[in-house]
Amino acid sequence: MKPIFAILLSAGFLIQPACAQEGVTTTRGSGAILRALDKVSSNVTDLNLSAGEAAEVGRLTVRLGECRFPTDDPNSDAYAQMVITDRNSGATLFDGWMVASSPALSALDDARYDVWLLGCQSA
Repeated sequence: MKPIFAILLSAGFLIQPACAQEGVTTTRGSGAILRALDKVSSNVTDLNLSAGEAAEVGRLTVRLGECRFPTDDPNSDAYAQMVITDRNSGATLFDGWMVASSPALSALDDARYDVWLLGCQSA
């Protein structure tokens, strides 16, 4: 009886990861809504960027590549691809995807500024 139970138990573990890897179907938004915080002055700035557009916040240039949201539940989350550069040094501070529901998962690492995604704009 124990060998059968062990086989069934291990089969369950093999099947479970395949189910967990199913992706969420997303739709491309026309732009994104971002929020930037200057931690020195406490100034908060909201940015409404279209795909491909850039905006300046202090010494940063924030460029939005694209914003995507779950097709079945547009208000549940948002994913934005962006590049954030320091205009003074020319250094790229962030180049990747930000997730609205998990801002710390993939965050800008800067001593003065925080930038995070609030959501996507739909067409």
